[in-house]
Amino acid sequence: MTVDTSSAGDAGVRAEAGELAVAAAVAAGEAVLTRRFGSAITLVSPEHLSGSGPATVVRARVVSSSFALPRTLVVKHYPDPPEPGRVDPFAQEAVSYQLFTALAPDERMCPELLAHDGGDRVLVIEDLGRAPTLQDKLAARDSRAAERALLSWARSLGRLHASTASREADFNALLRRLGGPVRTDNDGLAGLADDVEELLSELLDVPVPEAVRERIAEAVAQARSAAFRAFSPVELAPENNLVTGSGVRFLDFERGRVRTALVDASCLRLPFVSDPRAMALPAGMSEAMIAAWRAEIVDVWPSFADDVELARQLTISEMLQVWQITRELLPHLNLSRHATPVSREAALVTWWRELARHAGYSRLTEVAEHSTRVAAALAARLGPHADLAFYPAFR
Repeated sequence: MTVDTSSAGDAGVRAEAGELAVAAAVAAGEAVLTRRFGSAITLVSPEHLSGSGPATVVRARVVSSSFALPRTLVVKHYPDPPEPGRVDPFAQEAVSYQLFTALAPDERMCPELLAHDGGDRVLVIEDLGRAPTLQDKLAARDSRAAERALLSWARSLGRLHASTASREADFNALLRRLGGPVRTDNDGLAGLADDVEELLSELLDVPVPEAVRERIAEAVAQARSAAFRAFSPVELAPENNLVTGSGVRFLDFERGRVRTALVDASCLRLPFVSDPRAMALPAGMSEAMIAAWRAEIVDVWPSFADDVELARQLTISEMLQVWQITRELLPHLNLSRHATPVSREAALVTWWRELARHAGYSRLTEVAEHSTRVAAALAARLGPHADLAFYPAFR
């Protein structure tokens, strides 16, 4: 008799690989700390922290030392070299932490960077403990706690933008020092209008009027503008935000960069648009988050004190976000008539509806009318249940 042990064997191989990765991360962390402080520092009791990026992330305890180190640290080790011609996530993250660690503690919206090394491709950062993530708050059944966490997230995002509004040259200089290419605002924008116009025409039979093309050109120009630029984590998924007693702290900077803050602010209207598990928030929540964000940045960018001006700027940026996500998602959606929508399909309908609503408020009539037609065409293909579900905290 032959017994198939392939599954068990595969599991064993994966477990062994995980153990080796953790051991390599701990060794790299010890090495960079020893070089940083000039004396051997030992890390024990490693705990592998889950993550979806290329780094091995480990929490470890520091054996008693004469240095003023926390009892536990987090090590992020990038074992693989960067792909030629591609953005290096290690360099992006290391430079992001360097930028914030140079700020005063009350302006630092992330853990402190304690040591890093480009050769070993390792970061050692402050351990913020076992606080819940924003995703945990949204998945629980406490709506008040979820609301508080979302408003704290918006305030932290505003403080992050305000504290880095004049630091683009510093960020780029640090990035060049680590050998990482400086990203430009052309990333992902080339050919956007043509691509989406073709998709909407072929898949939904919705043409794009010239007036709408002019607005998307304005949105692209806004994204490339030198105005309102600040650091952005880019990855704004709820799981990347830790809810601490001092407010929400951002954790993942593997795609961190400087860009117009309006891109992040538009995500307050389209919450967590880049997250495959994005769900809906209750009426009024986005407006409250935008108010919390604006309170933190209005001293830096006084023009945002004008409600009409801010609403228009946000709507133009929101349009860019919706068009970009449409280019990404629409070719892969199941547009069979009355198919049961999955989360991303329902999300796309919701985001086009929201764009239509906000464009109407901002008197961008041509955008509002076109967005309404796109949303209706999507909903007609997906059936009557193409509505984005609420996060569990708000059901």
